[in-house]
Amino acid sequence: MDEIADVEQALRRAAPHQLTRVVEDALRERCGALRVELRLADYGLRTLQLVERVPGADPSVPIEGSPQGRAFGAQEPYVVRGPAAADLVHLPVTVRGDRLGVLSVDLPPGTDPRPLLPGLLQLCEALGHEILVAERDTDLYVLARRATRLTLAAEMQWQLLPGRSCARPEFALAAHLEPAYAIFGDNYDWSVSEGRLTLTVTNGMGEGIEAALLTNLAINALRNARRAGLGLADQAALADQAVYAHYRGEAFVAVLLLCFDLATGEVEAVDAGSPRLWRLRGQSVDPVLFEAQLPLGMFEETAYVPQRFVVRPGDRLLFGSDGVYDAVSPAGESYGHRALARALRGTRLLPTTQVPQAMLRELAVHHGGSPLDDDALVICLDWHGAG
Repeated sequence: MDEIADVEQALRRAAPHQLTRVVEDALRERCGALRVELRLADYGLRTLQLVERVPGADPSVPIEGSPQGRAFGAQEPYVVRGPAAADLVHLPVTVRGDRLGVLSVDLPPGTDPRPLLPGLLQLCEALGHEILVAERDTDLYVLARRATRLTLAAEMQWQLLPGRSCARPEFALAAHLEPAYAIFGDNYDWSVSEGRLTLTVTNGMGEGIEAALLTNLAINALRNARRAGLGLADQAALADQAVYAHYRGEAFVAVLLLCFDLATGEVEAVDAGSPRLWRLRGQSVDPVLFEAQLPLGMFEETAYVPQRFVVRPGDRLLFGSDGVYDAVSPAGESYGHRALARALRGTRLLPTTQVPQAMLRELAVHHGGSPLDDDALVICLDWHGAG
């Protein structure tokens, strides 16, 4: 595996739909691999979907309870000893903290996988980068993520998202949306630049295509303002004007905007609607409250005033849409009243990437197992600090 740089070059030169073939050819030549599979996590983060048909392979395997899922969840290689001492190695494919899937390599009998693991992991990282680039030119990897068909509204919303997780030395961030294949109004966005993390949690009113179109307009208006170098309050004001100009107050977007200083942990926030924030610090869970301001697009030329707070190393922040905290139990109790705090305390030992799904599982139990009445969006941000 000393020739990883050569494989990386081959991946960059390959046609977008042939990345798995390049990896398989390289591993056959360099370590005698018998078989190579690439699986990507589906939109619901429940299964790992086969990218290309492999003889004898299942089209999908569950993330929970499978060897591939173990590598995906732990973000570590997982080796399965096979017959005649052959090894099947499952390796996470991850880019800057965003978990894409798993590469499985079937090694010949008698091969010790341990010396190969560093090179294989480096290869998986290169493969992940090339998958993200290749998605501009092929539908292969996008299609592989689908365990079922997306609604058109959900298609539009997933195309807006920056990813499902992101990691830097100062923080780790993960998000999940349900129902994954039929979302319409909830969304999120983030951007990391030198010294700053900007995070946006969005909830467009309405249902179906109309909600997706509204959210698309708001997020792109916010991005346009952010990329023009405007401050947080001006980003909100410009997006407010864009939404109002199109809908004239008949539709609006609830949004929570935050800008984190990566060096100090100081946070500037604009609360313009329904998304809410809770903080787990030690054993204590507390809501982080802001002065509520008008949602984007409700009235013409609304002025927004930022507020400030500070995060400390070790803080876990949880963001939830109204489809989370307003969901009621069969007894009529809102999830955000007490159950959310209990569930968040229960995530203390979980890595960031597993928290959103854990919270949504608890939400489903709280709701009595019946389908939710609204989109549900959960974002977890673990703050490590500048060190």
